[in-house]
Amino acid sequence: MGASGWSYYVPYQPDLGRALDELRKRVFEEGDYWWAEPYQLGTSAADFPNRPRTEDELWSSEAVLESGTHSILDMRTVVRPGEKPDYCTVEPVSEREALECAGVARLTRAHVEAIDDLAEQRWFGRCAVLHDDAGNPSEIYFWGYSGD
Repeated sequence: MGASGWSYYVPYQPDLGRALDELRKRVFEEGDYWWAEPYQLGTSAADFPNRPRTEDELWSSEAVLESGTHSILDMRTVVRPGEKPDYCTVEPVSEREALECAGVARLTRAHVEAIDDLAEQRWFGRCAVLHDDAGNPSEIYFWGYSGD
């Protein structure tokens, strides 16, 4: 099947890990992910009334472990400053990266295209705090590629 790209915008909150957890919960509850058990391309878990009702149930499947969900559910934690990104983690865009890619330290939605290539590795996610016109944090952009 190959890896799939995914992206999400969520309201800003200072705790990026909590924002990731809340996003994962929403995506799971909505069934907005690919479920490997029926292995039907072009479908989402929401298309199946018998889809898993808990993440533990979802991840107990060998097929899901091997193929992933092609969604944010494949990401587990947000990397803290100074930590090295690892498989299934989300790395925040640094100020240095923002300056190099977009020419600004405070990113907005207008800069998303300029930073999209920062998610270059499969099974690793990225996130960026986006600001409004007044320079205040307004949302968080999560994006990456996962799934096999």
